[in-house]
Amino acid sequence: MRINRALVTAVAALLMWALVACSGSPKATQPPGAGLVVDITIAKGQVTPSNATLAAKVSQPITLHVTSDAADELHVHSVPDHKFQVAAVADQTFQFSVDVPGNVDVELHHLDRTVATIQVRP
Repeated sequence: MRINRALVTAVAALLMWALVACSGSPKATQPPGAGLVVDITIAKGQVTPSNATLAAKVSQPITLHVTSDAADELHVHSVPDHKFQVAAVADQTFQFSVDVPGNVDVELHHLDRTVATIQVRP
């Protein structure tokens, strides 16, 4: 019996996606061929996600969709660094990319919280 390698890879990817989707992990999406998209909510002094671990590749677009009830500042500790002013409004979008592989922390300055660590691969 010959098994098609592409079929096995597709099934494995689907199973991994289902496992992540059902595990209650932070809401972040990475459509095939696109960049990383992270949905962030700041409400009543709490941030979601919090301390998430995500993955991206060097030079890949990373988009942060933010809905907040308070002003804050997002810091992306990468090369180069990025800072984004968050207003107390819904549907804000910030986009950046990372030039150097490694772990990149995304933090809220005023709330002093780590939203996510993005593991950036070459």
